[in-house]
Amino acid sequence: MENQNLSYDAWRPSHSPWLIALAVMLPTFMEILDTAVANVALPHIAGNLSATTHEATWALTSYLISNAVILPATAWFSGFFGRKRFLMVCVVIFTLSSALCGFAGSLGFLIFARVLQGAGGGGLQPISQAILLESFPKERRGMAMAVFALGAIIAPIIGPVIGGWITDNFSWRWIFFINIPIGVISVFLAQKFIEDPPYIQKRSLLHLDYIGFSLMAVGLGALQLVLDKGQEVDWFAADWVVWTSVLVVAALSAFVFWELRVKEPVVNLRILKDGNFHTGVFLITVLGFVLYGTTVLLPLFLQTLMGYNALHSGLALSPRGIFSFMMAAVVGKLVSRVDGRYIVACGLVVLGVACYQLGNINLAMGPEYIFLPVIFSGMAISAIFIPLTTLAMATLERSEMGNATGLYNLMRNIGGSVGISMAATFLARMSQVHQNALVSHLTPYDPAYQEAMRRGAQVLAQAGGVVSPDAALGFIYRETVRQASLLAFIDNFHWFGLLCLACVPSVWLFKRVRQGNMAH
Repeated sequence: MENQNLSYDAWRPSHSPWLIALAVMLPTFMEILDTAVANVALPHIAGNLSATTHEATWALTSYLISNAVILPATAWFSGFFGRKRFLMVCVVIFTLSSALCGFAGSLGFLIFARVLQGAGGGGLQPISQAILLESFPKERRGMAMAVFALGAIIAPIIGPVIGGWITDNFSWRWIFFINIPIGVISVFLAQKFIEDPPYIQKRSLLHLDYIGFSLMAVGLGALQLVLDKGQEVDWFAADWVVWTSVLVVAALSAFVFWELRVKEPVVNLRILKDGNFHTGVFLITVLGFVLYGTTVLLPLFLQTLMGYNALHSGLALSPRGIFSFMMAAVVGKLVSRVDGRYIVACGLVVLGVACYQLGNINLAMGPEYIFLPVIFSGMAISAIFIPLTTLAMATLERSEMGNATGLYNLMRNIGGSVGISMAATFLARMSQVHQNALVSHLTPYDPAYQEAMRRGAQVLAQAGGVVSPDAALGFIYRETVRQASLLAFIDNFHWFGLLCLACVPSVWLFKRVRQGNMAH
């Protein structure tokens, strides 16, 4: 058995790690990008398919649910079918379902195609991450994670820009059709350069853990549904949210209990006993929370309060992606020379300060005022993600990488879903709180109120509108709502910043791992 483990540890792929990186990251980048670009095209999809925007959001939700179900089970499917074969099947399913999405003539058919697309895309992230970690030598795993960061971090950031441009200049259908040639090239590259390591080739799984997979599918699907739709129905004020939440707790609790007892679990939860890994899972969940939360908030602020369109708001945020890309190459080399804990801690501090600085927004600023915090947040995300992944996986065996990357990516996505839901909820609730506080100062005896009434009348007169006390009062109310929304955005950014800073001490829960002592 010892000789067998040594042969596994000594295994090296036949092709260059960089060719393997190209083969796995092309479809992964496509999958992550496609998730982001669909958000921008939602109003166009709704109008073209004769649906409301609210109904069209099911095209997003259905994808996320099926994606979440497949993510943690990727290691099991890789072992059952073979990792290379499973990767190629995932790419084929994703590509064909993308074509179906593009040809969809009704919302129902689009939702069906998106379910298939999410199932195909769910395995791509953990498979690519596991293959990269195994293909690069242990001393270059930081560079491997820098390559993965290009897809996992940058794609969600540039997605709205690409989606806005394609939708405005062509059609929303082309955000799906563009995946077809990329998918064909990806299958060819995977067939030529990727190979299964010995512990995948010799693994024998005779049956599917039907109970575990069913409990996981129900629990994660219901959780994603609650997170995505809860704010729209005021959370627990809706009976279905209450009962669905009960289902989430029951299904996931039963799933954990079952997986810890069954001989061949669909998800091996026992690897969470590893100190570095469970610390990394916690921090990647927080990073997903902040990354996806701020990625939603900034475009929302620019479009709803500043009057930007989707393309221009995406361009205003493009420095984050550019500098994240530049920083990834630097950090990838730095990880092999500097204790990763210091890099992660510095990244969390910089990200926290950048988020807090975004709280300096106002309604009279130009886009240049957010460039600096956006740039530093992009650099910080790469500085966190790359060494964090390296530290989290450092003490695991190679044979555990597939299972670990599935859990790791799942928790990043769940963190992102929670971040988006909480940001939307907090924004709505705090807007009401600030609006009530501001309205309490609007009295006819307040000199500021009297001045605002005069200014409102002047603005209406200059615009050629009806000048009356009621019209001026309406002008003041609209301005009050805008100011209340602004204050809510500021609160959100401040809380994101404080959360990052609060996580800094947890970095020292990682064991210091020298490159030479990393698990193979």
